[in-house]
Amino acid sequence: MNGRRQAIIASVLCGIIPLVNMLSPALVGLVCLRHGPREALLVAAWAVLPLIGWASMGDLTPLVLMVGVTVLATVLRQAGSWQTTLLAAIAVGVGAEMVLRLRPEFLDLLQQQVSLFFDSADMPEQPEIPADVMRNALISVFGVIHMFAAICLLMVARWWQAVLYNPGGFQREFHQLRFKPGVALLLVLLFILASFGVTVLTGWVMYFLMPLFFAGIALVHGLVGIKKLSRLWLVAFYMLMLNPPLTQLLAVAALLDSFYDFRRRAAPPPDDESGIN
Repeated sequence: MNGRRQAIIASVLCGIIPLVNMLSPALVGLVCLRHGPREALLVAAWAVLPLIGWASMGDLTPLVLMVGVTVLATVLRQAGSWQTTLLAAIAVGVGAEMVLRLRPEFLDLLQQQVSLFFDSADMPEQPEIPADVMRNALISVFGVIHMFAAICLLMVARWWQAVLYNPGGFQREFHQLRFKPGVALLLVLLFILASFGVTVLTGWVMYFLMPLFFAGIALVHGLVGIKKLSRLWLVAFYMLMLNPPLTQLLAVAALLDSFYDFRRRAAPPPDDESGIN
């Protein structure tokens, strides 16, 4: 934040180091949130150089996330709405899919590795999965993982911005995240259509669930904050989230919250300042 040169040095150095290169998109996202997309693109033009090197060696993730986080940071800065930003994240997942489809050699290698894993794993014999089914599943999982990671890295960038310039701002913002009823219903409808195999939406099931999933997480954090509960409740919550079916229940809770606003109902009544006893 001291200047463009410092931002470029930090993002390039992070981009060189394995695993740490995942922070490079978050740094560019911070620049975008604070100084706008033009400044972020000037920093990203240098930050992508080591990420292109990783992509040439088969690691596409940092480069895909650089593009995805920059786009989402631009949307959040311009729209000022997490609802709009989470909806835009669907495009990040679809874009990641397109990148994988354009790199068939990488997809072939990924499919071979997954097949070897299943063959070597000590598991009961299962019917062999057709190659095209496995291929489509891998493409969808690739997109979902990158959509999820892009949202998380954007939140890291927003948290950094709040720590530097608006302490506690990200927490207040995140605790208020809630979808409008019409938008939540649309996501559920698209989720159902994708689940029943509508051609255009096949494989996009999790893309429509993910925004509601994050809204559900915000709901839980908001309720814990309103009730002033111990952070151990959040630890227990995230441990429960390791059970995949609970993800869908969390999305249902977010859908209901869009109509009933549980946080407003759970909040204590305002103090009576009228002076009347």
